[in-house]
Amino acid sequence: MSADQVLGLAAGLGSAAVFGLAAVAQAHAVRRPGFTLDTLRAFVRHAVRDAWIWVVLVAYLVGFVLHAVAIWLLPLYLAQATVAMSLPVTALASRRVAERLDASQWGSVALVSLGLVLLSAGSGSAGDAVSSWWLAGGLWAGLVVLSVLALLAVAPGRLLVLGSGLGALAGLGYAGSALAVRGVGLPVDGPVVWCALAVPSLSLVAFWLYSRAMSVGAVAAASAPMIVGQTFIPAAIGIGLLGDGVREGWGWAVVAGLLVSTYGAVRLARAQARGAARPTRIEV
Repeated sequence: MSADQVLGLAAGLGSAAVFGLAAVAQAHAVRRPGFTLDTLRAFVRHAVRDAWIWVVLVAYLVGFVLHAVAIWLLPLYLAQATVAMSLPVTALASRRVAERLDASQWGSVALVSLGLVLLSAGSGSAGDAVSSWWLAGGLWAGLVVLSVLALLAVAPGRLLVLGSGLGALAGLGYAGSALAVRGVGLPVDGPVVWCALAVPSLSLVAFWLYSRAMSVGAVAAASAPMIVGQTFIPAAIGIGLLGDGVREGWGWAVVAGLLVSTYGAVRLARAQARGAARPTRIEV
């Protein structure tokens, strides 16, 4: 690995630690009695007056800056996969919200970690920042589609009632946000501005969906499909369209790493969805 890649990997792992702890704080915040999650507008109106949400947002901002460094210095498939390391952090910290993982579930966490090791071994050089009207237009079209799916998911008789389903939708939003970061660079022109505006827009919808996911399901069960979504989509687009490289002869490690980490995340989500009832609301 080059010095830039080592720095990017360190930044990515740092962001994973911050995101993992912030996820548990977010779960506590949204599970308190009286917290409003029914609509995005109501959520924002309530959240701006909530001290816990501000703590979570500051933590996510720190994590986002570190993650952005990783996105600029690493191939997207590796930068996004480092976020998977937030899962064991979340699993450990989730004891604070009275959730426990059994031996099988810890095995799933180990698979996610192993997948990241394989991805790191096979990673090549990162593609350059790419900004175009096609990218900006695709991001905003994706935001519209995600918003429609979100409204369907939370409507009366909603299509997605499990935290894992809402977590998967949140993952799509965070995937779009990561792609938007790769579209931000110099010189500043129209596409760069629209890509930059897409980052907070997609992140806001994803943050709301993730909050709802954790209000109806276990933290790890909501986090696992979110991590899968925000890893696979940028990985495919990064390699196919944005010039991300793979170490010569190590393509198998990248493929295996994505499959192993994804299997571990899905396995964990299924196990917790089967075994967990609605989380208990707690107060501090």
